[in-house]
Amino acid sequence: MGFKSRLDDLRHGFTRSFWVANLLELFERLAFYGSKAVLAVYLVEKVGLGRMGSTLTGLYGFAIFFLPTLTGPLVDRFGFRRSLIACFSIFSVGYFAIGLAGLPFGKPFVASVGLTPYIVGALLLTAFGGSLIKPCVVGTVARTTTPTTKSFGYSIYYTLVNLGGAIGPILGLQVREGLGISYVLVMSAAVSLLNLAGTLLFFREPEGGRGDAAPRTWSQVFKDMALVFTNLRFMSFLVIFSGFWIMFWQIFYGLPFYVKEFLHYPHFEIIETVDAWSIILLTVPVTALMKRMPPILAMSSGFAVASLGWLLIGHVPTMEATVAGIFIFAIGESMQAPRFYEYVAELAPRDQVGTYMGFAFLPVAIGALVAGYLSGFLVDHYLHQAHRPGMMWDILAAIGGVSTLLMLAYDRFVAPRAQKV
Repeated sequence: MGFKSRLDDLRHGFTRSFWVANLLELFERLAFYGSKAVLAVYLVEKVGLGRMGSTLTGLYGFAIFFLPTLTGPLVDRFGFRRSLIACFSIFSVGYFAIGLAGLPFGKPFVASVGLTPYIVGALLLTAFGGSLIKPCVVGTVARTTTPTTKSFGYSIYYTLVNLGGAIGPILGLQVREGLGISYVLVMSAAVSLLNLAGTLLFFREPEGGRGDAAPRTWSQVFKDMALVFTNLRFMSFLVIFSGFWIMFWQIFYGLPFYVKEFLHYPHFEIIETVDAWSIILLTVPVTALMKRMPPILAMSSGFAVASLGWLLIGHVPTMEATVAGIFIFAIGESMQAPRFYEYVAELAPRDQVGTYMGFAFLPVAIGALVAGYLSGFLVDHYLHQAHRPGMMWDILAAIGGVSTLLMLAYDRFVAPRAQKV
């Protein structure tokens, strides 16, 4: 598609609901990654949960990416607009509830509930709100684009997601230094309130929304999930792929402690944005380069390159090497991410593509859960006790190396021959 036709698409090819939904997603990602950038440090140090804080950060990540497989029927039944209103209302309450645990006037109330139960409840409430937005925004893109504009529409969506992920931590840094780390969560609550107002004022249900098709019942959802879980080939692929996300989430779980305590750089949020800025820069050219490579080989190569990034960080303990290592990791991420969704779609039976694509977030959820527990161990043992921080990243690189070998073994011995490209 030429530049002139792309420009025409921007002017005339997308509806108002498309642009409103994508702008809401931009600000939602800003709020999410602004809070995510500090969440592990906040729970461990400010709230005082210690190593448990890292584990709960992982639990939150697991919930926010697993729950969409269950909340999809709610979105189908109530429509995108009502679901977005519910999402941002819950987000506003949830983010503020998490921040309340670190504010002086909130501590007596939190103590009356119990610190750990309170934080678990606040995190799960926020995760439930977050589980509603993905089906709404992605669904709006699907319903408001044509076959001609669809790929461009998704590229706009993906770019805005990463832009929010890059800007959010930078704003979070300004709030943390100006007001305190607890107010980063308050900032996310305020942005969610603005999104709620934007939804009420500007978002309209796109065509093909509530009432145009029979919504899936809960029994249908669980029946479809059971069918997917019994597909051992597919589930083994997803479990192997979660190795990448175990590496990825350390950018937010383990890296902040390493950057501020070992490299003595207090603005750890800036380092967390390197991946997002790099993805914005790299996605289009790297995707073009990897287009002719078979999906499994592209994903395996991406795993290997991403692992090299952690090796560099582990063996060259400087700020420059850390930034370079994350950039290398982003190259690996750009190599595999588009091919992953393509491969999942190919594995799915024709009448279950939607269900299988819903499970595409399962590796993200598994990776977040494991990474949360692992980061607590790595930081506590290698950074604080053994004083060998390089081992943190060697272990992550080893996880990436093992995942690479398992992916190649899957391709050789498990992958259905008919599905290979």
